[in-house]
Amino acid sequence: MKPKQTIRPFPISRQAISDFNRLAKEKNLIHGISEFDVSKARILIQKYEEQSGEKLSFTAFILYCMAKAIDQNKNLQGYRKGQRKVVVFDDVDVTTIIEIELENKRYPLAHILRSANQRDVKSLHDEIRQVQSNRESSRSMGYWKFMKYFLHFPWFIRRLFYKSILNNPERRKEISGTVSLSAVGMVASGLSGWGINQPNHTLSVALGGISQKAVVVDGQIVSREVLDLTIAVDHDIVDGVPAAQFLAHFKELVESAAGLENHK
Repeated sequence: MKPKQTIRPFPISRQAISDFNRLAKEKNLIHGISEFDVSKARILIQKYEEQSGEKLSFTAFILYCMAKAIDQNKNLQGYRKGQRKVVVFDDVDVTTIIEIELENKRYPLAHILRSANQRDVKSLHDEIRQVQSNRESSRSMGYWKFMKYFLHFPWFIRRLFYKSILNNPERRKEISGTVSLSAVGMVASGLSGWGINQPNHTLSVALGGISQKAVVVDGQIVSREVLDLTIAVDHDIVDGVPAAQFLAHFKELVESAAGLENHK
């Protein structure tokens, strides 16, 4: 006798994620976890909302700080070209997940914010909000329409196609950006924890939850809002020291609320 069960179709969007995870397993990744005090940034964002009536995207702020930190060490977004060359891009193109509505359901859309290292927080915020309200404004929608048909091909054909892109840094940049930021963990408000991601980029940042934690400030134990964060780097391209230097600079920018000075 069969147990009670429900059989549902496997979403085509999940097949794409499954493919990318299979490819990511071929990378030699190293991970690092950290905690950032985001109390100052959250206060400034709250003040901006009270004054303007608009809720400034926290993801846009983190993305701004991330791009500025990478701008100081662009080797973190280098990609191999053949056996003996590494292509390092000047523009920091950040792929991040934006939730959109499609066919009456909510889906994650991988959207690329171009030249993030040359932009301010408000510019990044405006683009994120634009995609949320009008998914067709993202070029990724064009790729998604193609992928809906392409994902029905056998794995060996899909893998050949993916590899043709991954082995071409310029084409890779066009389709998937130079680095990635995942903010999915922040939906779990008040929960502490780190996500260990499997990215296809040389550098990827995954945001966990924001929670109240005891922190020592000027010799005193105080309660602060702390963001859990994970970075993953391709060890074939990036060594541990530059990765740690990036993380330290990134932390400094976030904790000083860089980029929010004009949004008080």
